Amino acid sequence: MVKKKFILWFKEISNTDVPKVGGKNASLGEMYSKLTKKGVPIPNGFAVTAQAYDYFVTTTGVKKEIKQILKTLNTHNLKNLQEHAKKVRQAILAAEFPEDLKEAIIKDYHKLSQEFKTKNVDVAVRSSATAEDLPDASFAGQQDTYLNIEGEKELLDACRRCMASLFTDRAISYRADKGFDHFKVKLSITVQKMVRSDLATSGVMFSIDTESGFRDAVLINSIYGLGEYIVQGMVNPDEYYVHKPTLAKGFAPIISKSLGRKGKKLVYDSKAKGNVKGLIVSKEDQHRFALTDKEVLQLAKWAVQIEDHYQKPMDMEWAQDGKTGKLFIVQARPETVRSQDDPNTLIEYKLRETGKVLTYGASVGNKIGQGKAHIIKDVRGIHSFKKGEVLVTEMTDPDWEPIMKIAGAIVTNSGGRTCHAAIISRELGIPCVVGTRNSTNKVRNGQNITVSCAEGEKGFIYNGLLKYDVKKTNLKTVAKSKTKVMMNIGNPEMAMLQSFIPNEGVGLAREEFIISNYIRIHPLALLNFSKVKDPKVRRIIEEHTAAYKNKPQFFVDKLAEGIARIAASFYPKDVIIRLSDFKSNEYASLIGGVQFEPVERNPMIGWRGASRYYSPKYLPAFILECRALVKVRKEMGLKNLKIMVPFCRTVEEGKKVLKIMAENGLKRGVDGLEVYVMCEIPSNVILADDFCKIFDGFSIGTNDLTQLALGVDRDSELVAHVYDERNEAVKELVRQVIRIAKKNKKKIGICGQAPSDFPDFAQFLVEEGIDSISLSPDTVIKTMIAIKQTEKKKGRKKKK
Repeated sequence: MVKKKFILWFKEISNTDVPKVGGKNASLGEMYSKLTKKGVPIPNGFAVTAQAYDYFVTTTGVKKEIKQILKTLNTHNLKNLQEHAKKVRQAILAAEFPEDLKEAIIKDYHKLSQEFKTKNVDVAVRSSATAEDLPDASFAGQQDTYLNIEGEKELLDACRRCMASLFTDRAISYRADKGFDHFKVKLSITVQKMVRSDLATSGVMFSIDTESGFRDAVLINSIYGLGEYIVQGMVNPDEYYVHKPTLAKGFAPIISKSLGRKGKKLVYDSKAKGNVKGLIVSKEDQHRFALTDKEVLQLAKWAVQIEDHYQKPMDMEWAQDGKTGKLFIVQARPETVRSQDDPNTLIEYKLRETGKVLTYGASVGNKIGQGKAHIIKDVRGIHSFKKGEVLVTEMTDPDWEPIMKIAGAIVTNSGGRTCHAAIISRELGIPCVVGTRNSTNKVRNGQNITVSCAEGEKGFIYNGLLKYDVKKTNLKTVAKSKTKVMMNIGNPEMAMLQSFIPNEGVGLAREEFIISNYIRIHPLALLNFSKVKDPKVRRIIEEHTAAYKNKPQFFVDKLAEGIARIAASFYPKDVIIRLSDFKSNEYASLIGGVQFEPVERNPMIGWRGASRYYSPKYLPAFILECRALVKVRKEMGLKNLKIMVPFCRTVEEGKKVLKIMAENGLKRGVDGLEVYVMCEIPSNVILADDFCKIFDGFSIGTNDLTQLALGVDRDSELVAHVYDERNEAVKELVRQVIRIAKKNKKKIGICGQAPSDFPDFAQFLVEEGIDSISLSPDTVIKTMIAIKQTEKKKGRKKKK
């Protein structure tokens, strides 16, 4: 055999060379030869080929020995699997490399060292199986990786251990499950210059949202130190989402930033086992993001370039060199789960009842699972695990895979959405909640639990076996109506998933959910932090805003991110954001709110909506809202965002609010900005002609309109029997405002609850000629069918 076939450098490899060098090396070679010249930096290296592996196992006689050992293998018997795998690995580790193969590896290692002007360059030695990283089968983490390898002896030892790792318990089990022949899957080895991320940061990224399958976002995770801790689930990482369409237009659309705990990091240590050791991250570093916004955007641009090159969603690893500050892509492979989803089938999971929350973490996927909790703290205890039980553990690694595939759900204390447990759960289609911190303490062994990933980014573990529904919809059968059907969206975490429901955009996005769930602090408490009297409140605010020296900027950024995530999920369709409409008692319930809010006898018709925005007492807080909206539209480029003013009692109030908005970068008509007004007070209907002169349209809010038309406090149980949106007085007000809006050629829609709750009310609106109906997501499809039927009847009447 010619020595050249033992080694292929990245520049000699393309994506067609999987049989020669495996999926990982083929991808690295493809990127190195095609994308480095386009500005995507890949550290150089070479592949020890699959042919070299074949040569090694055949020449040494190891192949015959392996075949003999595996004759009595039973992957369904964990003890049998472990014993056989160990014998195979021992046979490989005991064999010496043939002299010509050893010389070839050493020669090219020295050549790589010369390139980096050092005697023994530090390299990462990774496995690259010839069947890995295929579009429908990910072998991620199946074989071993060795970091910070220096010198000939260490390199040869790492190569041998890499070859042995082709026969770990998990790799053998995985191949058996996927139907791969053990001898047709061969091993190539990656020898690649290490990036000194132990002195900086590293992480993973996807060019698709891993939970919803939304394709217009890049998901990036980052930690301090070497990247192994992120996959192992040792660390909860920072998380960023970047919107691809507006990134391509030159904007800076980081639509979401979540601070991870990042409590540990893995660093170089040549004296430690495996040449690396773990360290505790300082509190100061834990409380700041590991990447700058500029670095996040750079990584996202490379993710898009890599996806464009491969023409499919990609799963990538990146690292930053602490000596130079430069970022590198160190691996890329096809995303193998969400990219395989059927775009015409919508599957929705929904709890039918509520229960006691035992703990929560980050949700993986959007399913619900349940069963008896089985707490296992050490992999040696997996033999007792039974099919259908819920695995509750600290974290998983590939050694846990034999039981993960039979679990009803998986819950871990540690890890983020790109850790091993999350990756494998997605692939297996099993509900999983990671990073709970305390599930092994909060859940009892043998306790019946329900694991819900169907409520957004937070996954909840409930006591008991709760009832839930699974709804499948063939989207091809849902006919589009002439009346625009939009959605009411409150939770930004659900927006990407809900964007798959047939829709014409968002008719109502609520700021209140974002403020109460993401910010949680009263804006005036942030603006006047030095004046906050309660020491406990001050401490809580300090904890929540640890990454921010400028407290008001925390409010601006978090509000902008929540709004942006909704606007990006439905881009380029219209998304109408309603300005904050808390009542004074609701504002008082925010952290620090009591000090800045009055006590009102009837807050429902008190200091709320438009009247707050121009009041000297609240104006500085409203300006923060304006700054957040400017950030979304101008910095992130999400100009599909429209603004709606709630509870605007008079035309004069509307003029005052519009003036303040214009003074703070939100002038109606400039840069395509449309401003709507809620129609929820009888005065909005009576003076609709005048409101038409200053606003672009109306959105009817039936909840408040019913309250004020019938004189009913909708919070009072005593008069609840009178409250009815279908009352003829309410319907008459709706009729009037639709006709006046049409006469003035202004847009008119509805975002109130009535059409979601009552299909006959939706039909009434269609008959009256409303432009759009905005519905809660769970009622969209059934209401669309009713609307379509009404439109057909209306059409038949016109023909007669």
